[in-house]
Amino acid sequence: MHLFLSDNTTTPYVTLLPDDSRHCVRVLRMAVGDELWVTSGDGTMCRAIITAPDDKGCEVEVVERITNYQPRPFHLHVAVAPTKNNARLEWFVEKAVEIGIDRITPLICDHSERGSLRTDRLEKLAMSAMKQSLKATRPIIDQPVKMVDFLRQQGNADPSTQRFVCYCSGDDRHTLRQLYTPGTNALVLIGPEGDFSDREITTALQQGFQPVTLGDSRLRTETAALYATTVLNFMN
Repeated sequence: MHLFLSDNTTTPYVTLLPDDSRHCVRVLRMAVGDELWVTSGDGTMCRAIITAPDDKGCEVEVVERITNYQPRPFHLHVAVAPTKNNARLEWFVEKAVEIGIDRITPLICDHSERGSLRTDRLEKLAMSAMKQSLKATRPIIDQPVKMVDFLRQQGNADPSTQRFVCYCSGDDRHTLRQLYTPGTNALVLIGPEGDFSDREITTALQQGFQPVTLGDSRLRTETAALYATTVLNFMN
């Protein structure tokens, strides 16, 4: 099954994006009549037949359109501090999309070692991982936001979403398995290598976040974020 991207999959004939057109025609050498799958990342998956194999804009005819393709039973939002080595955050984004995630927000925290981030590269990685894992829904990659501002926004958050803050200090915490209810939307906060500051933890708890431990091992930021993503997907 070859999955490609298009800006729009609502019409009878659609055109693949330039990079996907090039890969389809030049690399895979697909031709008129060959079957492929195409999505725009909006949750719709289309089975299509190539009608004009142009490497700059391959045209295909949609023969089957599946809306709400493989719906997920819950919405997962992970807000994570960017790592000093950007490749580690990119690794998390790629693997989290393959496993299943709906939104990623880079958090600028008191102990963050990185204060800026190129989200355009993360978006490209997310789209590539979406195709790799044969998904039809593109996850949202937010612009970096300061932790204090992100927590301030939580006053308008959906009250039915379970919200968790993961940190290393203290003993008054439970695991995700103990606290999370399958089928419920979830928001998880993951701090930087130096962990959240006491001020950030206190503010998160005041905003209704539940304190969570990810176990006895000290995990890197990207490992902790992927661990939480995996646990919640497994429980669903």
